[in-house]
Amino acid sequence: MLRLRVKEVAEEKGINIAKLARKADLDNRTVYRIVHDPFAEITTVTLGRLAEALEVSVKDLVEDAPGHSSKDQL
Repeated sequence: MLRLRVKEVAEEKGINIAKLARKADLDNRTVYRIVHDPFAEITTVTLGRLAEALEVSVKDLVEDAPGHSSKDQL
């Protein structure tokens, strides 16, 4: 299972959800969901937009989290 590191990277760069949403040209609710659910399913297009907005590689936004699933977070 992949875990998204969007929240951590955005915090490191001092970028809040609203600014990230604007920079990535994504809806605030979409970015909010991704930031608050690191196991959310997102498209590669969305992942690419977030990486570009944060000026990092897509690889920097994902990590392997064996044994976790989005259902574990509920």
